[in-house]
Amino acid sequence: MIEELKTQAKVGVGLDALWKALTKELRFVVPKVIPNLVKDVEVIEGDGGLGTLLIFNFCSDVSAGTYQKEKIDELDESQHRIGLQVIEGGHLNSGFSFYKTAFQLSAIGEQETLVDVTISYESETDQESNMPCKKSESTLYFIKCLETYLLNDAS
Repeated sequence: MIEELKTQAKVGVGLDALWKALTKELRFVVPKVIPNLVKDVEVIEGDGGLGTLLIFNFCSDVSAGTYQKEKIDELDESQHRIGLQVIEGGHLNSGFSFYKTAFQLSAIGEQETLVDVTISYESETDQESNMPCKKSESTLYFIKCLETYLLNDAS
């Protein structure tokens, strides 16, 4: 059975800049934002739109394996919503049979955005674990690192 975990974060970056980083520039931004985890991101199919396949190549000390293949299975420009489903490696090697992260962006002010995150997952075991909580913490960590990058380093 697919479970859902929801969380949110407020970031001091405008909606348009954050949306661009999470969509059009995702493959370039991720290795800069979390260089300790992701070495590079390759587009293996598609143009960055719906159905695009990405490979996130991890750094050698990441325990989830060497890579994670994800598919953009949800993309709504007007609603500022993007969903990425893991289809191979990564989380699927860490006890999950299904794993998807969706980001919904909403402007709070000119330079402030609310990021609603929904993590949908199905565990391969019936055991209750704190793994999904850890995954939501890592997603929030990514959002905070992205905010720092966009405020300081993006050019």
